[in-house]
Amino acid sequence: MFGVPGCYLLNPRAKETKRTKRKLTRIAPPSAIVEAIQATGRDAILRGSGASDSAAVSILETYHDPGRQTTSTQGVGDRMVRGLARMVPVNNTTTLVDLTIRGVAPGTYRATIREYGNLKDGASSTGPVWSGQDSEAKKLDRPRGILGTVQIGADGHGSVFLSHPFQVWEVTGRAMIVSRQDESDGVPLKDDENTVVGVIARSAGMWDNDKTVCSCTGKTLWEERKDEVTKGML
Repeated sequence: MFGVPGCYLLNPRAKETKRTKRKLTRIAPPSAIVEAIQATGRDAILRGSGASDSAAVSILETYHDPGRQTTSTQGVGDRMVRGLARMVPVNNTTTLVDLTIRGVAPGTYRATIREYGNLKDGASSTGPVWSGQDSEAKKLDRPRGILGTVQIGADGHGSVFLSHPFQVWEVTGRAMIVSRQDESDGVPLKDDENTVVGVIARSAGMWDNDKTVCSCTGKTLWEERKDEVTKGML
């Protein structure tokens, strides 16, 4: 952990056991901590971040399926995970967004929060960018749902740490989209292979999630993790 800027291990001399719990103080993105652990040859599961009832997460998947007919009743049964966004508030007006994307074409991508959380037709059914009309939106002179951009490199990987004026409760249930499509001409987004979308949902705060077995499948968290990794989970 000492190699991650802004990350400090409390009680570093604690004896290491299979059930050792380590507490960190950090200003580093959660994704940087997970990647640092994985770089040692171990895997990692982030089980909580921030205070109780304050954090959120969005699993970003591609809804692109060139063989699918475009109908309102047909879904995409085998979507692949292409990204993950973790959201943690830092005060009463600002939330940090830790965004990681993998497996898409190089370029500049726009991250936005949408007006609706309807993924029935993928990106096209999520509506316009969330306006979030209030005093903060007027200060920005643009919709609060415009989060910023992330650069995707030649290896198809990119990450960014964004600070934005909203609270988690305002965006929970809405969709989040990362795409390089240009919406300035008013044309709705299409579900191409480089557009990823997910619903923003509540996630556990630090120490809130102590389960070791998933109640829906009976598998341990690590077994569930292996299954999800095969689908592209970060």
